[in-house]
Amino acid sequence: MKTKLLLIIFVVIPVFCAGLSGCQTIANIVNMGPEEAGKAGAKNVATAISNTGKAISSAAEDITPEQEYYIGRAVAANILSSYSLWGGSPSLTAYLNRICSVIVINSSKPNIYNGYHVAILNSQEINAFATSGGHIFLTRGLISAAKSEDALAGVIAHEIAHIQLQHSIRAIKTSRITNALMVTGASVAGAVSGYDVNEVTSVFNESVGDIVNTLVNNGYSQSQEYDADAKALSLLASAGYNPSGLIEMLRELEKIQKGSSGGFNKTHPSPERRRAAAEKVLAKQPKVTDTGSYRRARFAANNR
Repeated sequence: MKTKLLLIIFVVIPVFCAGLSGCQTIANIVNMGPEEAGKAGAKNVATAISNTGKAISSAAEDITPEQEYYIGRAVAANILSSYSLWGGSPSLTAYLNRICSVIVINSSKPNIYNGYHVAILNSQEINAFATSGGHIFLTRGLISAAKSEDALAGVIAHEIAHIQLQHSIRAIKTSRITNALMVTGASVAGAVSGYDVNEVTSVFNESVGDIVNTLVNNGYSQSQEYDADAKALSLLASAGYNPSGLIEMLRELEKIQKGSSGGFNKTHPSPERRRAAAEKVLAKQPKVTDTGSYRRARFAANNR
């Protein structure tokens, strides 16, 4: 994994970002000629060394939005080494991103370093992932399980909540050297040549590995999942969606995943327990007028 990580960052992520924004710098460096890349690499390495020294002396400082983005992008690269993107319906991808935009624009954190982006994973597994870089991945299986736009919005809002609550970053904050690793990673992410790849990957490996292990294998703590559901309910209401859409989705997952140990059930509390906890939170919130009927035709048109 150590020798492959940054290679994945430079090769896979530019492909993933072809339909998104914010990856032009990396793409340009990858396409440079050897001599030009060497000059760019040397300059970036010099900056990296300087920034690393500063970072080590101030390792107790909070991770910046830019650092969150770079570590999140590395996590996204790892996810895409296990799942492939699905490009079978660009209109569906655009539809999911519009839902995401409506939710975040009405939230307390509408802007992050490179924005929020939703992509579809070509898997019938029922699962979803979100990185601190704003990447939200939904599997085809999970999307097909949704019976309304409000239910889809509930899933997306849950992933947005993980990002805004910084759950993935908290998975690596136990080490006070984390900030130094983040700055080093952000600084050398553009240095393609003139730098020892093993050195760079060793810097990223511990932090990224912690997050990937949390997302894919262990999952967040139960309290973090319940917190993400509670925040999702608030995000949905603020955006004009019916918060019950999340409850609707959890009910559907109860039926589909009953007795299953994979997908969401592997990394999340059971849908039954999540639904019960979410219903308690929802009962304390002001009632929201159900406007779901206005979105039925749009949902049907995008899920043919």
